Amino acid sequence: MTDLGKARRAAVTALLAAGLGLALAPAAHADGPAGAPVPVPAADLANARGVVQDQAVLDKVGHFFARKGVPPTQQLTIGAAQEAQAASAAAPRLAGDTVPVYTLDAGFVAGAPGAPVAKAEFTASKVVAADGQTASVWTIRQGDSWRVVNIASGGDESDYAAKAAGGGGGTAFREPQVNAWYVLRDGRVLPLDDEARRSVGAGGVSLAAYQKLVHQRYGDKLPGSAYDREGKGGGYQLAADQERAAGGGSALPAVTAAAALGVTALVGAGAAVRRRAGVRRG
Repeated sequence: MTDLGKARRAAVTALLAAGLGLALAPAAHADGPAGAPVPVPAADLANARGVVQDQAVLDKVGHFFARKGVPPTQQLTIGAAQEAQAASAAAPRLAGDTVPVYTLDAGFVAGAPGAPVAKAEFTASKVVAADGQTASVWTIRQGDSWRVVNIASGGDESDYAAKAAGGGGGTAFREPQVNAWYVLRDGRVLPLDDEARRSVGAGGVSLAAYQKLVHQRYGDKLPGSAYDREGKGGGYQLAADQERAAGGGSALPAVTAAAALGVTALVGAGAAVRRRAGVRRG
């Protein structure tokens, strides 16, 4: 995938996550490991999964597969009848667990005492088509109910959670501004993908070192900052010193700055579909 493709995917996902405003769990867990967010209750994950299992939702995912991720607002080269036939043939089914998706927390960036490294923004359920296509269905809780807010191609959210669990446990989380996936394990922030390795190095960094790193990146772009008040919304590029901290290599792609930290909000919270420009694995 090109740097531009990665940047676009990162920006789109960050913007969506920023606008969900979901508080799946309390900000911190007094009895948990330092920096770790409180786990999302199993009952919440079960309820979210139940929504995705609804036949009406699976039918929509079938059309997503039939359209190869092309949004409904764009025309296809096939007609409605052919699309319906392809959607039925897709026979979408859930694969793996429904997982909470944790995103870098603004309080942690700011250095607030006791703030977790990330907060739960939404849940994701991986759905697979008969032809092998995969999609991630995102759900959020609104009051006492759950609803689908996005369908994205690929299964990064579930895949990285599984990778973290299979590699020794810990909490997988995402820094969407640079499209990086990490796992918090035993007080260290370890990389799960190439973007994260460029950010913190192959061996990762301590939680304290990671806090300094993200504060350096986004500390002046948090809600209430001059950056926020001036309405600036994009163009973040890693500085040279941050690149050196990661052990050299090319700079990460420029993406929307601080989108998931609340600086940029999604307009509206209707269900959306997103085609990710290629799916990479770490």
